[in-house]
Amino acid sequence: MNVKREERGWPGHFICADRCLFRRNTLLICGNTKIIVSTVGAMRGYEDNTWEHVDCERYYETMAFHSSGDKYDDADVSRQVFFDSQWRLDKLDDVEANKMHERVVDEITAKLQKEAKCTKR
Repeated sequence: MNVKREERGWPGHFICADRCLFRRNTLLICGNTKIIVSTVGAMRGYEDNTWEHVDCERYYETMAFHSSGDKYDDADVSRQVFFDSQWRLDKLDDVEANKMHERVVDEITAKLQKEAKCTKR
């Protein structure tokens, strides 16, 4: 069984994601297990176009969740998936945010491969 990877064009989490200029949403599928890795950041202010933190002194954050099971496989934010990789950045840097997202995707893919005997696809 393969780990299937889908890059999607909408934010995977964060209520203010519409203000974030950086948004990644990767769906990982292994058998019946579906996990969404979401990274948001580079958030613009409401009125003055300044940069704002997405949360406590971080400009980017990556989180992972099980799928909600709806037709879009959106994130079920009540079912968080924990990982060991770096998940936050305290500086504005889209290149580093992409690297952070990829490291989390790689870590979760490896866990899925090990636990379900899936192969990377």
